[in-house]
Amino acid sequence: MLSAAAPPGAPESVGSPLLWAISIAVLLGLLVMDFAVTRRPHEVKLGEAVGWSVFYVVLPVLFGLWLWVDYGGTQSLEFFTGYLVEKSLSVDNLFVFMLLLTAFAVPEALQQRALLYGIVGALVLRGVFIALGAAILQAGTWAFLLFGAILVVTAVKILKDEVRGRGHEGPDISEMRSVRLLRRLMPVTDDYRGSRLTVQEGGRRMLTPFAVVVVAIFATDVVFAVDSVPAVYGITEDPYLVFTTNAFALLGLRALYFVLRSTLRKLAHLNYGLAIILALIGVKLVLHWAHGIWPSVPEIPTLVSLLAIVAILATVTLTSIYARRRREDETVEK
Repeated sequence: MLSAAAPPGAPESVGSPLLWAISIAVLLGLLVMDFAVTRRPHEVKLGEAVGWSVFYVVLPVLFGLWLWVDYGGTQSLEFFTGYLVEKSLSVDNLFVFMLLLTAFAVPEALQQRALLYGIVGALVLRGVFIALGAAILQAGTWAFLLFGAILVVTAVKILKDEVRGRGHEGPDISEMRSVRLLRRLMPVTDDYRGSRLTVQEGGRRMLTPFAVVVVAIFATDVVFAVDSVPAVYGITEDPYLVFTTNAFALLGLRALYFVLRSTLRKLAHLNYGLAIILALIGVKLVLHWAHGIWPSVPEIPTLVSLLAIVAILATVTLTSIYARRRREDETVEK
């Protein structure tokens, strides 16, 4: 199982082999349940989406409280902070999923199954990146500098895209290498065939547009994993907590999408907030690296990070609402 050697004075590592096994078993059970729920394609009503969203918010809250009781406040605080970071980044992930589903004209009844495939792909990729991250951290403290640089560069890129008005354009599907390669390897049917990925037609095996959608979502999952895993390693060095924050944040995405899809477009300033959060965590990682070399260099406490993240998210939400109302008022006046 994943484990990282904790430095002297570091909090107790949470992830015992038994706990890893139990957690992975619960995760697989939840995924099986989600696949059972989406087995029959149907249009998701708001009430159903809200119910599942509440369920997937209560789970991490209970888990965080259990951490507090069994391991202490430090691990619990790190989990809640990491979960908030991952949940914030996952909202941006949802926006890209929304653009992909719209671009491919995915039928309403098939959208939740497409999202579920995307979540499974994201979980697998996060697992790979978490393992790589743990191995890199064991190689030396320079890894904190590397992770910090990745996050700061990403933050700068997001800000540049927002300033240029390209922050919410989404990927150009026609230029995605994975999609182009898929279409070269196998023919694609002109219409959807339910949630089937392939069909036998005219004596040959063909892909459906649904399979192309799934591949496109997987391709975007790679990009999000590159940013997400270093971000949560900036909160905690415990691979188990990194894994659980990612798992809990991703599990509720399918339901959250149907709750927020009309709201996502209204959060015009979301990417500014995410850029600031990534830059903050990047600086936190760099300071952590520098503190290990020069003890006089201050570090950013996890509690300060949590309060700052909450304040940033609240601010961009309020400014987005204000900007939207102002545009609506200007439209009415004209």
